[in-house]
Amino acid sequence: MGDKLKSAYELALEKLARKEREPATSKSLTSEQKKRIAAIRQECQAKRAEREILFQSERKAARGDADQIAKIEDCYRRDRERILAREEERIREVRSERDSEG
Repeated sequence: MGDKLKSAYELALEKLARKEREPATSKSLTSEQKKRIAAIRQECQAKRAEREILFQSERKAARGDADQIAKIEDCYRRDRERILAREEERIREVRSERDSEG
């Protein structure tokens, strides 16, 4: 049945299958594109680490206030998702440059 909800495991397998189809295009990346993608990943990793440090600091400052901690965790989750989404978007843009040039 197509209406059945998928488990996190099934969704992860589907995502992995999609990523396995991508390497054919990644082999055709230029060395400049690979450098730019590496720089994007490094920059986003630093942003996530910075946000993690801020998150830990905010949690300590909340001093056990459950409502405040919930708000902090929600904001942290949204920020992480935004950073990850932007990273994926920027990498897709770099990868697609080759397609538009040819």
